[in-house]
Amino acid sequence: MNVILAADVVMAAGPVLGGAGTSGLALTNGIVLLAGLRGSDRVKLNRDKAGVLGIGLGILSSTADTVLSQLSDGAAQVPTSLVQGGAFGNIGMGGVALSLTATIFLFKWTKLIIPAFLGTGAGVVYSQAGGIWGIGQNLILMTAGAVGAL
Repeated sequence: MNVILAADVVMAAGPVLGGAGTSGLALTNGIVLLAGLRGSDRVKLNRDKAGVLGIGLGILSSTADTVLSQLSDGAAQVPTSLVQGGAFGNIGMGGVALSLTATIFLFKWTKLIIPAFLGTGAGVVYSQAGGIWGIGQNLILMTAGAVGAL
């Protein structure tokens, strides 16, 4: 329900951005992330920024219903199948979200593509897990609604 409402709010046309839409915001988020990963004089990434941008991309693209949503769903399937595969026991989506968050933010990554990829998958997992993970999702979607209304 939150996803549908957020998409409707962001689709509303505004005087500044002309109704960016969740697809437009997801695409822009992805471009910023890609620029930081490829090396940009304007976007400087570290592990935390790459993870947060990835999470934002996952959440926004999961609501966009475009090619971006298919890519973020694919990024979520890899860690979900590894964690829920049975080797670690009966782990729900909340456990997957917790393990992804720990993996993104606790290790020292030399390649920032890894926390960005895991973050993209985590954004989708947060959307599926609900509970406390929905707070971050709702925060990003409310921010997207405010930006889309500009």
